[in-house]
Amino acid sequence: MDFIASYGTMLVLIAAAVGFFMAYGIGANDVANAMGTSVGSKALTIKQAIIIAMIFEFAGAYLAGGEVTSTIRKGIIDASYFTATPDIFVLGMISALFAAGAWLLIASALGWPVSTTHSIIGAIIGFALVAVGTDAVTWSKVGGIVGSWIITPLLSGIIAYFIFMSSQRLIFDTAEPLKNAKRFVPIYMGLAGFVMSLVTIKKGLKHIGINMGAVEGYLLSIAIAVLVAIIGKIVIQRLKYDPKADKEMQFNNVEKVFGVLMILTAACMAFAHGSNDVANAIGPLAAVVGIVENNGEIVKKTALVWWILPLGGIGIVVGLATLGKNVMKTIGEGITHLTPSRGFAAELAAASTVVIASGTGMPISTTQTLVGAVLGVGMARGIGALNLGVIRNIVVSWVVTLPIGAFLAIGIFFILRTAFGI
Repeated sequence: MDFIASYGTMLVLIAAAVGFFMAYGIGANDVANAMGTSVGSKALTIKQAIIIAMIFEFAGAYLAGGEVTSTIRKGIIDASYFTATPDIFVLGMISALFAAGAWLLIASALGWPVSTTHSIIGAIIGFALVAVGTDAVTWSKVGGIVGSWIITPLLSGIIAYFIFMSSQRLIFDTAEPLKNAKRFVPIYMGLAGFVMSLVTIKKGLKHIGINMGAVEGYLLSIAIAVLVAIIGKIVIQRLKYDPKADKEMQFNNVEKVFGVLMILTAACMAFAHGSNDVANAIGPLAAVVGIVENNGEIVKKTALVWWILPLGGIGIVVGLATLGKNVMKTIGEGITHLTPSRGFAAELAAASTVVIASGTGMPISTTQTLVGAVLGVGMARGIGALNLGVIRNIVVSWVVTLPIGAFLAIGIFFILRTAFGI
């Protein structure tokens, strides 16, 4: 207890710094994954993608980032084992943030799309194992999370497959693809608007003091979806193209229409990612701040301090803007050839999966969710459309992330213990 009282302010400042560092790594790696499909399909330039991501990532982190935070903070390890040693717990959380952030920085510089969720979970498990032992880790929770790493790519892949196939059946494989695109694309826009608005209303607005019932939330989401669809229809009608062109030219014009749609799905994906993955940075930080504020007592529930969510959001934005290009290129161009229609199917499917997971409080890997969605689109065109070598390298990077996070955290934990004389 004396340690917390003596070094409380310093510990919060250190935790805030490494929390920002971790959020920076998330922005450089995971956000680049999220926006890579938009850039790879040529629907957005890198500069446009960064601007959209900066706005919507921050909004998602700030408005809807609280639900998953509680799972990361309390679910992976049993904090009761640290009741008598809150100082060890605080140093462990700082070590985990530093370790995960360092690995993300290395991976981002090399252009490797890795999982930030794997990184922080591996780091937290690593410090807990050396600080207490295997009993401190809630293996049932870890098992559920590992299960989600299989379920969510599969789910997003299936959703992406059916979205893409629906666009083929309703638009591309018809006698008048351009005419049908003008008819059906606004519906896809409305669906994307519904997904994004629903998570904001149901899970986000409570953080700024607005509580809304389920019925009202769904009705408002539907209203927003209709509004988005109407706006989309107006925009599409204003696009210039020749309706008498041959079918190949009509396909190009249809892709132009889907390019408009990609802007909405890119925003949707950025918002979904911000709401889910900000927890990887602010969860351990919130734990440290809570312990210091309660004079060393590890309590079951602590309210998020006002500055924590904005800190995570800003860190994500800065990371994307300064180091996001490398991974964006890998995910956008490496797995399969993307067009706006294919990229839209992948992004909307991934966003839908992420917001579902965020709403249930399950921390998932956005990287794996998006890759699953891109694979779903590629599989719809046949396995020959996939670059299996790139996919293999991505999977290998996923496998090594969790143990690397653990080993880095263990090393940093011992250094901090020595530095503070604990």
